[in-house]
Amino acid sequence: MTHIDAGAELDPVHPVELPTGRATGLSAAEVAERVARGEVNDVPVRSSRSTTEIVRANVFTRFNAIIGVLWVIMLAVAPIQDSLFGFVIIANTGIGIIQELRAKKTLDGLAVIGESKPTVRRDGRGTEISTSEIVLGDLVELGPGDKIAVDGEAVETDSLEIDESLLTGEADPVVKKPGDRMMSGSFVVAGGGAFTATKVGREAYAAQLAEEASRFTLVNSELRNGISTILKYVTWLMIPTSIGLIISQLVVKDDNFKESIAYTVGGIVPMIPEGLVLLTSVAFAIGVIRLGRQQCLVQELPAIEGLARVDTVCLDKTGTLTEGGMDVTELRPLGGTDEAYVRKVLGALGESDPRPNASLQAIIDSYPDSEEWRCTQSLPFSSARKYSGAAFSEGDGDNSAWLLGAPDVLLPDGDPSLAEIEDLNQQGLRVLLLARAAGELDDADVASGAEATALVVLEQRLRPDAADTLRYFEEQDVSAKVISGDNAVSVGAVAGKLGLPGAENTVDARRLPTEQDEMAEALDANSVFGRVTPQQKRDMVGALQSHGHTVAMTGDGVNDVLALKDADIGVSMGSGSEATRAVAQIVLLNNSFATLPSVVAEGRRVIGNITRVATLFLVKTVYSVIIALLVVCSQVEYLFLPRHLTLLSTLTIGVPAFFLALAPNKERAKPHFVRRVMRYAIPGGVVAGVATFCTYLLARHHYTGVGAREAETSAATLALFLIAMWVLAIIARPYTWWRLGLIGAMGLGFLLVLTVPWLQDFFQLKLVGTTMPWAAVAIAAVASLVIEVIYRWVDRRFPA
Repeated sequence: MTHIDAGAELDPVHPVELPTGRATGLSAAEVAERVARGEVNDVPVRSSRSTTEIVRANVFTRFNAIIGVLWVIMLAVAPIQDSLFGFVIIANTGIGIIQELRAKKTLDGLAVIGESKPTVRRDGRGTEISTSEIVLGDLVELGPGDKIAVDGEAVETDSLEIDESLLTGEADPVVKKPGDRMMSGSFVVAGGGAFTATKVGREAYAAQLAEEASRFTLVNSELRNGISTILKYVTWLMIPTSIGLIISQLVVKDDNFKESIAYTVGGIVPMIPEGLVLLTSVAFAIGVIRLGRQQCLVQELPAIEGLARVDTVCLDKTGTLTEGGMDVTELRPLGGTDEAYVRKVLGALGESDPRPNASLQAIIDSYPDSEEWRCTQSLPFSSARKYSGAAFSEGDGDNSAWLLGAPDVLLPDGDPSLAEIEDLNQQGLRVLLLARAAGELDDADVASGAEATALVVLEQRLRPDAADTLRYFEEQDVSAKVISGDNAVSVGAVAGKLGLPGAENTVDARRLPTEQDEMAEALDANSVFGRVTPQQKRDMVGALQSHGHTVAMTGDGVNDVLALKDADIGVSMGSGSEATRAVAQIVLLNNSFATLPSVVAEGRRVIGNITRVATLFLVKTVYSVIIALLVVCSQVEYLFLPRHLTLLSTLTIGVPAFFLALAPNKERAKPHFVRRVMRYAIPGGVVAGVATFCTYLLARHHYTGVGAREAETSAATLALFLIAMWVLAIIARPYTWWRLGLIGAMGLGFLLVLTVPWLQDFFQLKLVGTTMPWAAVAIAAVASLVIEVIYRWVDRRFPA
């Protein structure tokens, strides 16, 4: 069949100066010449920060600067044992850099795999090339779902409709004619054509918008914003406390100068929760690596956090619950139409669309084209109208126009064929109606009066892993909503086969209320929705969000883009349209819906564990500030040397936090991160600080003579260690064998320090007598009991 491109001729209203070889595109020599001149789309694909940025971000931090200065001071005035905190920072920063570089490698590799390949016409042949290989003057071909990679001017248009909403905010598609401007960053929603590249590289519109942005970012992350807020308050609290401590230890006390410096630094260092920021970066980086191994590209790191908070997943049926391919199972002519003639019509319709969707591809596979028929006009499929069409010269002098699409859209209410179609839909089959159009295809009301000719029955292939995935969401208390443009009954039948709760109560979206609150109530009450328009998908996401839901939207078609953009988390299939991959935060490169539970689980693991370990770090910050304030007010020597607090931090926070941050965690992340962390950290830290200081004051009255200072510090260290261990034991719940083993190992480590002579000397810790050590244990036990009671009361009084 010969296809006549209605848009091949230039629109006289929009004259355009065309490059050499309009129909064939550039020649190989012309491409080489432009590359030599640098007229190539050389914008680097930045899926992550550069190595330099990673090193700078991990090394040059506010707290590393403070600790670096204190470390240099300690190296000058005290033994190496009191400078251990500096080496810990070097090790932690090194770990952070290594993990983020590993994440960068994973992201960059996946970005190359998932990179789109636009088709350019060179020497008369269409060739898929990398976006970065497009040169000025290239003729770029377009089809539904293609993203426009560079700026240009339309040359060929065939009912070409472009969505520029990502750039202009205007949701309605723009019909393009030859000579019209094409903006990079927009995408094709219907029709096809070709355009000439007029701006490439950093001159392109989308490249200018993206120049300042990098995908590897934690922007708009509640977790990261919360940590920044906490650190800001800590800094404000730390400055006056440190000044008071310095004055107290250097001016008021007439002790050895170097020793006073050592104790002052010992009081300042533990106020800084430096490991919290680092551990957050490491946890995110490891999350990216883990997901990367499952062929899951995380385009924005907040997506990991967002998925942990998701309580509603909106699923598009086609390509998500069902595989992309379909099969024609039956052809039912209507009204005595000749079946052989219907087969010819279907074959011609299949040939009329150069970029068929899954339904039309199944028809093409079943019905070969007839050479005699010529396509004189085509109407591409649109999600908004639910049908496509074409007009033909049949070879014998007859002309006809045909529509192929949704029966309940093309047929009037009450048509007798609808009952037959309903029965097929209830079996989970997809039904298309072939109808002869009464008017011209470019008539806005072309579907009115169309004559029903045949039913095409299609069977969709269910994804083998879809049922297990839906079951996972149900078990995890995540509500699944199937939102599809297909017939509602058919969608409900597919969802029912997969065991989705509420599949029997299918809702036709055309009858949904338009008012947001009423729509939200309907969405909360039902699970399956059919005949949903692209704009409705977007409205449904907004309605769910208005009722406090955190919404993830999955999809692979152009009709999903608006909803993917507005959802809290957009998830696209790797085989989906380029437009959906561009707006999604997460791309499943293996096209497996079954990967989604792993992504949700990874998000929950990262966020839940960081919330846990943040409590550990901030309890230390609070008790350090409390102890420092009590020292300043009581005018006594500071309790600890830096080596003591390095030991405590390592055994009760550093090592346990690293393992706890990487542990499995299926609990859905909850909002109000700062409040949830501080409700534990403040009372826990205050009790620990007061109890430790009381132990120290008691020890000062108990010990006298040579070695009294070391004995006092050792008793206070013992008390603080036991209290901090109890906080760790609370945070580590619910217990597993490895969590109990971790707590036991930390306790054994401290016991070794107290019993091995060279470790006693190294850390300057030695328990003297039995009265004071047992008193320290008793005070720690009482403080731990108080913390336990407070934490349980907080859980009841201020539930998260």
